[in-house]
Amino acid sequence: MHLTVLGCRSGMPADGQASSGYLVETPSTRLLLDCGPGVATALSATCDPTALDGVVISHLHADHCYDLLPIGKSLLSATLEFPGGPTARCSSLRRVPLFVPAGATDVFTRWAALFPVTTMPLLDKAFERAFDVREYQPGDRFDVGDTTIGLHELRHVLPNCGIRVESGGSVLAYTGDTGMTDSAVKLAADADLLLAEATLSAPDVTSHGHLSASDAGEIATRAGARALALTHFASVEPSWLSDLRGAAASTFDGPLTLVQGGERIPVGEQ
Repeated sequence: MHLTVLGCRSGMPADGQASSGYLVETPSTRLLLDCGPGVATALSATCDPTALDGVVISHLHADHCYDLLPIGKSLLSATLEFPGGPTARCSSLRRVPLFVPAGATDVFTRWAALFPVTTMPLLDKAFERAFDVREYQPGDRFDVGDTTIGLHELRHVLPNCGIRVESGGSVLAYTGDTGMTDSAVKLAADADLLLAEATLSAPDVTSHGHLSASDAGEIATRAGARALALTHFASVEPSWLSDLRGAAASTFDGPLTLVQGGERIPVGEQ
């Protein structure tokens, strides 16, 4: 299994880097975990959206799902031929399974309707024709290709599920956005790689629900994770990132990475 970082910024894109988005690849399956602003562009530089076998969204904050609409329109565009333009890349459309929190279907349908293309109405149906939208509940498990995905309810101001991906004996655990909670330890139990947000410079004292780097390290240690990758950065100033690394290293003594956009990371034994 490999993880490609498409975006790693918290909130909106900044410094040329996209918001949250991660491509997980096994020998036969491609999964997109979250899809914030800028991820559609980054994904197009890595693989064609039509090659995706599934998309899983941790929660409905814009920095984790906003680029679903452009990706959906890209999938639809692959079946269209524009007068005077390039020919369609494929003649039929395979709907990509899209796993989203309960209630998202109505939100996305209303969102897509805000941008009508009256001469090509197919392009208005991203969430009816491009995606096979499937609402999940915390605790659900399902298979996509050769992967098994588990959803773990964590602690955030909006409902958020951490995503656990298992394939071929390798395990990736991804937090989405969360505060400190024992559920995050269960999510990451014995994972080969814990991909954890590290938004804050100090532990969260609000009810919003975010991790500091030291929190992420503590979760990795308690879970027995073999490696930790920090993401969801509020800044990429060298001093900020250096402090994050030091804070995480104070609570986790295993392999530690601060991810970068475009980086490809092996997960488990290759």
